[in-house]
Amino acid sequence: MAETFSFDVTSTVDVQEVKNAVDQTMKEIGQRFDFKGSQSKVTLKEKEHVLEIVADDDYKLKAVIDVLKGKCVKRSVSLKALNYGKVEQALGGTVRQHVTVQNGIVEDKAKAIAKSLKENKFKAQAQIQGDQVRVQSKSKDELQTVINFLKQQDFGIDLQFVNYR
Repeated sequence: MAETFSFDVTSTVDVQEVKNAVDQTMKEIGQRFDFKGSQSKVTLKEKEHVLEIVADDDYKLKAVIDVLKGKCVKRSVSLKALNYGKVEQALGGTVRQHVTVQNGIVEDKAKAIAKSLKENKFKAQAQIQGDQVRVQSKSKDELQTVINFLKQQDFGIDLQFVNYR
């Protein structure tokens, strides 16, 4: 029987790094002159993987998001992992926005990954396993080709390639 090789395509975010980015964002907001006396804040709901951003107005909300993005980049958190909800009015004339931190590959993205591999006629099989995709082939070279192909594609999420065997 021929040996098969595989790897998993995942999209994970280190929650501790997100937490650190939020802490650094709050520290910078507390020190900046343009936020003096502002009600701006960022809170992380770890269980739901949701960031809640509250600011005085749209201008300050955008400024807080810019600071948060900068801190995420410095902490190696992909900006593709942040899904921004709509801006809504909150109490006291403030505005609020929820940002979902993507953890895992959602089913429609996993199907798109498997479909693109099938359409390009790679000699590899893709299986959706929960929130990741396992790619198997009899050739390690074919798996390397698949990884390079997937790195060039834009599925709207950050992809990692793990468990290469």
